[in-house]
Amino acid sequence: PMGSERTEIRKRQMATTPETSGAAQAQLSTGNRGSNACCFCWCCCCSCSCLTVRNQEEERARRTSHELQAEGIPNCEESPAPTLEEVNAWAQSFDKLMLTPAGRNAFREFLRTEFSEENMLFWMACEELKQESNKSVIEEKARLIYEDYISILSPKEVSLDSRVREVINRNMLEPSQHTFDDAQLQIYTLMHRDSYPRFMNSAIYKDLLQSLSEKSTEA
Repeated sequence: PMGSERTEIRKRQMATTPETSGAAQAQLSTGNRGSNACCFCWCCCCSCSCLTVRNQEEERARRTSHELQAEGIPNCEESPAPTLEEVNAWAQSFDKLMLTPAGRNAFREFLRTEFSEENMLFWMACEELKQESNKSVIEEKARLIYEDYISILSPKEVSLDSRVREVINRNMLEPSQHTFDDAQLQIYTLMHRDSYPRFMNSAIYKDLLQSLSEKSTEA
């Protein structure tokens, strides 16, 4: 009896083992197919199509961002090319530099290299506001100036002290051409003391001066 039981158990084990082995092989084969499929997807899609699509999307995003930035920056003022006498006069005082459109354009180009162009844009916006007489236009322009250059949420916010900000907040209750006068003066002084000396030593100014001097010599 014991021998027959062992024989029966051995038969059952032999019958079960192929099934188990076959199942394991099938599972291993399926796993390998999954692994290979995943690997194929990673190698093919990500190396080719996915990366291509991703690069196209990144390029589109960079192009869109650049276009938006360009649209957000007003064009330089129209002005004739500066003369050698004008460019020499810029070195005499900051006031003479700021009096001419050509001077403001050159200085603004320099400020852009220092990522402080918003100072000039704010000053110019205040000058434009002073020329307005229509109340509704004044209110609209004052609101835009506040949102663009005064609001702490704006990426173009200019640096003003708390006293001047309080004055602006009071003035915004009834905007006028002179709502930002104190702030404009503070930014003008900041550009004069901080940026103007560096502009006079910059390649932008020196190259322009040298170019005009060479043309004058040739003439």
